[in-house]
Amino acid sequence: MKKTLFILIAMLFVSLSTMAQEPAAAATDSIVFNQLEIDYGTIEQGSDGEVEFKFTNKGQAPIVLSNVRASCGCTTPSWPRNPILPGEEGIVKVKYNTNIVGSFNKSITVTSNAKNPNVTLRVKGTVAPPKTN
Repeated sequence: MKKTLFILIAMLFVSLSTMAQEPAAAATDSIVFNQLEIDYGTIEQGSDGEVEFKFTNKGQAPIVLSNVRASCGCTTPSWPRNPILPGEEGIVKVKYNTNIVGSFNKSITVTSNAKNPNVTLRVKGTVAPPKTN
């Protein structure tokens, strides 16, 4: 009987101590992009394919972008490696390979320590062959 009572008290102590822990700081932080999709429209083959997605840390703690991954090798992202402090802005740059003629619709997944840890950005448009005279 004493053994059972001791086990029940130990389980109660463990469950209460687990519930008493505060949630991680990242759970209160949010990364907000000014836009989630950029439409290039129709662009000429070989033109500049770089665009920028601006974002703001709307939380109370620094946000770190741990990874930014494109859906294919024709799209190359770059992002800040340093923490973005509360209220500060950052930029995710995306370069699409405009040597590939045709329509495109590519996604870029931004992974961070924010409460919205995975944000999907999109670039789309059509690359037209150069005009001949």
